[in-house]
Amino acid sequence: MTRPPTRSRRSPRTAAAALSALSALLIATAPGCGISSTGPVPAGAPASGVQQPGTEARLVRLYFADSHGIRAVSRPVDRPLEPQQALDLLLEGPTSAERQRGLISQVPPIAGRLTATTADGAVDVFVPVGVATGDLDVTAVSQLACTAAHAEVPGDKPPTQIDIRIHENNIRSQNPWTVRCGPNGNAAPVTTSQAR
Repeated sequence: MTRPPTRSRRSPRTAAAALSALSALLIATAPGCGISSTGPVPAGAPASGVQQPGTEARLVRLYFADSHGIRAVSRPVDRPLEPQQALDLLLEGPTSAERQRGLISQVPPIAGRLTATTADGAVDVFVPVGVATGDLDVTAVSQLACTAAHAEVPGDKPPTQIDIRIHENNIRSQNPWTVRCGPNGNAAPVTTSQAR
């Protein structure tokens, strides 16, 4: 008859010492969390883009286009921009980062000056091209109108209630193309019931 093998019994004190030694070994050889013990290492410029406490964030909203329609982009500015200043930025076109997102401008290169003047709740935009002739298509008109409407316009009206009066060929017209920027960024003609 064979005897079953006997197990050696360890004392609780020996087991605790072995466990403690194993824990120390694991801690010593475990990978760190990536923080080196060599001290600080230069890693570039400090973080930026975070608003300083007590300062107001200022943004200008410009309207460009992509394969799905009109898209608004916000750019930081140091002060509120009037429609002329916002339209000047729009005419410069999208930044390289915006182009990488697929944004383009449908406003054609314009030979001549595009100017904007403000009135209470309205912006008169003078373009050196024709709208009726198709020099500015509906997307270009929406880009101009919505960019102007979201700039600093006197009258405390929301952008969707600001009349954008587009005058063709830089001539003040008695019947300009009057549009408003819709909530989706598309310009729509002002109806007689909407007119002031």
